[in-house]
Amino acid sequence: MRVSRIQSSRIAAVVAVLALLAAACGGGATNAPGASATPAAAGEPVAICELAYYTGEFAPYGQALTADVVFPVKEVINLDPPLGRTWELYHEDLGTVGEAQAARTCLEKHGAEILVSIAHGYGTYRDYMMEYWQENDSPLGPTVHGGVIPGNLGGKGAEPIFRAQGLDEALGTSGSLYAESIGAKNIVIFATQVEGFQAAANAAEKAAEALNLNVLARIDEQPEQASYAAVAQKIAQLNPDAVIVQAGSVESATLIKQAADAGLSLNWIGETGWSQAEFINSLGTAPIASQKAIGFAAFSPNKDTPAWAFYQPLRDGNPAYNPPAIEGGYGADNPYAYSTYDLLVQTALAVEAGGSYKASDWAPAMFKVGDPPGDVCYTYADCLKLIREGKDIDYEGITGPGTYTDGGVNAVNPSYTQYGADGKPAEPVLLDAAKLLEIVDQIKTVATCDPENPPNECEW
Repeated sequence: MRVSRIQSSRIAAVVAVLALLAAACGGGATNAPGASATPAAAGEPVAICELAYYTGEFAPYGQALTADVVFPVKEVINLDPPLGRTWELYHEDLGTVGEAQAARTCLEKHGAEILVSIAHGYGTYRDYMMEYWQENDSPLGPTVHGGVIPGNLGGKGAEPIFRAQGLDEALGTSGSLYAESIGAKNIVIFATQVEGFQAAANAAEKAAEALNLNVLARIDEQPEQASYAAVAQKIAQLNPDAVIVQAGSVESATLIKQAADAGLSLNWIGETGWSQAEFINSLGTAPIASQKAIGFAAFSPNKDTPAWAFYQPLRDGNPAYNPPAIEGGYGADNPYAYSTYDLLVQTALAVEAGGSYKASDWAPAMFKVGDPPGDVCYTYADCLKLIREGKDIDYEGITGPGTYTDGGVNAVNPSYTQYGADGKPAEPVLLDAAKLLEIVDQIKTVATCDPENPPNECEW
């Protein structure tokens, strides 16, 4: 997966559910475009602003995604914040006004020093961010939904973007890789016309060719349609071995139900968003038994680690972050929950290790705290203690080893998770990570930049 200011009703809902006191908008006029808000003095709270999804296509997930950001900040990081400065949360809805305007509000109104989840709309305001980073050496850019951004962008002080879930192209490739693993020969690829889904579908199509799978059809449709019956009929006529779907949970569920009504029984291979409660809530359990398989290709947590042993009971044991308290909520083993946790924990550790909230200090520190050599550590408190003792650390998380490419793309554990007849996910099946990386390296989108390193102008 990849929203104007939060509407008052949405703020109230989030605040009530999370028991979170959202920071007030602040007095004074909003700064002119491109200007930074007044820098925070040492010891003052750090403004961390989430680009959130309370309206638009991804509105069903909005509260759950916000809970993923609030959890590590409130329950872990703020117990002993890096450099002694508490993180103060803001959430700006991008669904109505667009990502570019939401990002401007985060920076120019709230003075965000951490901007969470630069995502699909980045290309529309990258020039603005280049100028802002040049002038302010801020904000830090950890992103949960930035997988559509080309892998050669990010990872540097002048463009400090670090992703939580790898590239969207890897997720699309995982779908084709799983299709091959079950012996599928003929596939259909369906995607809604959302940039992240299109990137993943493009990758699935290219990966299918590399894996000698026959793509019977690539079907692209507008999102948020009430019916996809015509698509279901087209798929029925093609009679594929599997269908790879890159679309929102509601659209995906609608398509599967209408395909089932048409008498189809297929292997459905979806994307990370299918891990959220909204997918099964929309689908219901009746269609599952009639299909060969329904599941999603994404990535899985490493549960054989002290990082999981600390995180899982803390997350699952706190009902404020789990259903039914959160609309569309889920538990600790959801990819959005643990990948956001890992990303923000590593962000905080890199701030402490780098000694400041400057992007030029933080970006190299993100590599340093996650790579060997160094004392291996698994929790924020243990790693923070080691850093303050002057030691190098090697943070090992739940999502992966905390390692990033030069462009700020992290390592994950690719997998496929199938739903049982009761609507509950089975244990993930791990996919061939080496084969995945080999294919992704062949098909990935590379931005063309002048000059090569930021600040620069890029096209993709």
